[in-house]
Amino acid sequence: MKKYEAVVIGTGFGGAVNGCRLSKKWPGRVLILERGKRYLQGSFPRSPHDMSKNFWNVPEEDNSKARPKKLSKLNQTGLFDIRNYKNMDVVISAGLGGGSLIYANVFLEPPDHIFDERWPANVKKKSLTSYYKIVKEILGSRPIPTNNDPRRKIVRTELYQRFAKSVGRESKLADINVFFGNDFKKPTPIGLQEKNRYGAVQTSCTYCAECDIGCNTHSKNTLDLNYLFVAENKYKADVRTEHLVQKIVPLGPDGNDNSSYHGENGYRIYFRDLSAHTRDLISLVTKRVVVSAGTLGSTELLLRCKEEFKTLPDISDHLGKQFSGNGDFLSFAMKGKEPANPNYGPVITQYTDYNLFKSYDPKKAFILQDASYPVFASYFAEASVPFFLRIGFFFHMLGELFKRFLNGKIFGKVGYLISEVMKGDLSYTSAVLLCMGIDRADGEMILDRKRGFQVQWPQKNSMSLYEAILGVMKTFASFIKTDFYFPLPTWSWPIRNNVSVHPLGGCILGNSITHAVTSADSKTFGQVFSYQGLYVADGSLSPTAIGANPSMTIAALAERVAEGITGMKPTTNL
Repeated sequence: MKKYEAVVIGTGFGGAVNGCRLSKKWPGRVLILERGKRYLQGSFPRSPHDMSKNFWNVPEEDNSKARPKKLSKLNQTGLFDIRNYKNMDVVISAGLGGGSLIYANVFLEPPDHIFDERWPANVKKKSLTSYYKIVKEILGSRPIPTNNDPRRKIVRTELYQRFAKSVGRESKLADINVFFGNDFKKPTPIGLQEKNRYGAVQTSCTYCAECDIGCNTHSKNTLDLNYLFVAENKYKADVRTEHLVQKIVPLGPDGNDNSSYHGENGYRIYFRDLSAHTRDLISLVTKRVVVSAGTLGSTELLLRCKEEFKTLPDISDHLGKQFSGNGDFLSFAMKGKEPANPNYGPVITQYTDYNLFKSYDPKKAFILQDASYPVFASYFAEASVPFFLRIGFFFHMLGELFKRFLNGKIFGKVGYLISEVMKGDLSYTSAVLLCMGIDRADGEMILDRKRGFQVQWPQKNSMSLYEAILGVMKTFASFIKTDFYFPLPTWSWPIRNNVSVHPLGGCILGNSITHAVTSADSKTFGQVFSYQGLYVADGSLSPTAIGANPSMTIAALAERVAEGITGMKPTTNL
């Protein structure tokens, strides 16, 4: 049996960075496992029939009960993984490239002051500066081009800039990981293709507003087109998609599973090949493991190994703590008197600061970003009355209330929103407001008595943030002269659920096993306390909300993890 130098679990920002860097150190001896599919150019679903199957649900998973009821009995390995928990819904991604396949491209350095006393002394903004520069260059981060091509004019950007000025705030163009060609000063004409610096073919952004549902033109600088592309094609990493890891077990000196050891002899990884349609487990051995399955995925895997399988019993009892939704909050303002054209351009183009970067106030610090949605969603317009005023919405909410009393669970809230938005009137003068900020990061991920994975979110502790965001929503609605404005329907009474697309925490960095799960020491950065050669590299390392879009910080932290493992200082030369 082949023994790998390292196995990387997951291909988001943490897994892609480590998959590439470790493959460079050990060519042909690194295995990268991804539970989702590989998406080639043009392969993301678009028809209603195909989109209905584009969700993740593997019934054998213990956490499948947290998913919308209509999905819970289906066997699907689609792009979107929607989880429903009390007070918090989470939307994450499955596929080669992880969250980069559906995120809104923004690559933003957070301010110094978010690295408060909960962060280790050696993990502050200053210590991450060089890593920020590296990941920014590798991922081609830049603002939207502003040359004289009239097709590059984005009405929505100008609307948010005018709004910011009207309330005495500053709107800045966001750096985004979108391909406009290899020459930043001379963008490649819209729609033309060329190879990027790593050899992958990309298309100069077509401004189709489909970034969040998978870019079929490969105009997003997703991780499968850079870090992972190099790992697989240059350094011959063994990349396997539709492979779901279920257990990690330390090995004894004789090479057999032995949970009394702590990684000094390596590990055995147990996983399933989902494409084989069998529940049979496959196993292999490795010297090192990098768990990069995302905040929920990594935390759940380690919780099960600690509490259910008892294979990693000595992981810190702090595992699962300090969960954050990064203050995510989505709102809509419809039928305004100001043009917004939300169906054109990259999903996010600007951000407006509200006490996050300047005049910092941790109780109400956030940023406001514009957002868009695909043009095909507008084809379903059926009336000028927004869907939240329809009688069907009232009966839906009433039904949800009864479900809550009957069984304590609420299914499909996010799915309901998606279906209603597809039917609703989202016109040229409607705007989507995306906010994120500093919540209290005091949630917890646990296994309940039935071994179900749960997120416990004390929502009331972060209400000052949400109330400040709601206030800005009302001000924006007044600015565009509309009375039709509302937050995501999951926020409506009696549900009151937050929705996060940026979950953080659970395997946080620190200096001791008492208060953290992973080491902040430069030589063992990201290594799980008590377990040699077992690392975590994803958003679960963050002890707090990051406030700004967290992908840049996750990538920077992942570069530090890889540096500690390989002993190689990272450069922009992959």
